[in-house]
Amino acid sequence: MENQEFSFKGFTMNGFAMLFINLAITALAGVILYFGVDAEDGWLITLGCLLLLTTIINWCGFVMVEPNEARVMMFFGKYRGTYKTVGYHWINPFVNTKKLSLRARNLDAQPIKVNDKQGNPVMIGMVLVWQLKDTYKAMFEIDSQTMASNAATVGANVSSIMRAFENFVQIQSDAALRQVAGLYAYDNTTTNDELTLRSGGDEVNEQLKEQLEERLAMAGIEIVEARINYLAYAPEIAAVMLRRQQADAIIAAREKIVEGAVTMVKLALDKLSADEVVELDDDKKAAMVSNLMVVLCGDDTAQPVVNTGTLNM
Repeated sequence: MENQEFSFKGFTMNGFAMLFINLAITALAGVILYFGVDAEDGWLITLGCLLLLTTIINWCGFVMVEPNEARVMMFFGKYRGTYKTVGYHWINPFVNTKKLSLRARNLDAQPIKVNDKQGNPVMIGMVLVWQLKDTYKAMFEIDSQTMASNAATVGANVSSIMRAFENFVQIQSDAALRQVAGLYAYDNTTTNDELTLRSGGDEVNEQLKEQLEERLAMAGIEIVEARINYLAYAPEIAAVMLRRQQADAIIAAREKIVEGAVTMVKLALDKLSADEVVELDDDKKAAMVSNLMVVLCGDDTAQPVVNTGTLNM
């Protein structure tokens, strides 16, 4: 079971029971020392000092494990397992323990500038939920000492250790985000159905999660959720891209207007012909179609003109 997490199999004891025993030994050591000093008996004094030293060492063996916490056990530099049993316990005082949090943590990565598949600079950000899964890899596969902002405090408390992991996750998440952003275009500028950062949604997020899991597996970190929460063109091209999007919207709207206008003109000609309201030759139809198209497709309100002439019936 080398190079992987396993449960601690060493001796453990209920912390409250050991607390009572240690208090009793402390009281016994005090009584022995009292009588030894009073009787000037060297053996009693030595025995009392040994018992008192034993109780002092025993006080170092008490540990408390909260839900979703773990204690990495090391005996003179050798990994002896991970202890996750919740409660108040006593273990061998010579076993060094380091506390780790297994609770889920949130990372809101600030938007970074990357190039998409087409080379356009875009601003992209992500939100990440992660937690420690393998305590052995977390403690011994990566160097948490050099990752911490204050290396001297690593190992002294759980917050310092977890901040070191947060730095590691931050750097790797930026690298994964840059790689995924380079696989897709920001937006689809053609008529095909190619997946883009804007339209990808769950598929792009799943790709991002896979990249993160691959990079963070070495540290024993599990990705609970990863998704893009900010996406925009970089400021230097945002204005140009906005005009392009506006042009695309105008063209799409014009196409819809023309399509509707043609349908209405055809309906009007067919209705006039079917009801025998007026009989129009080709020139008159062409003129009528032209006028109707101008009225229906024009941006300005049409100005009515009263024709006092006659039509050839």
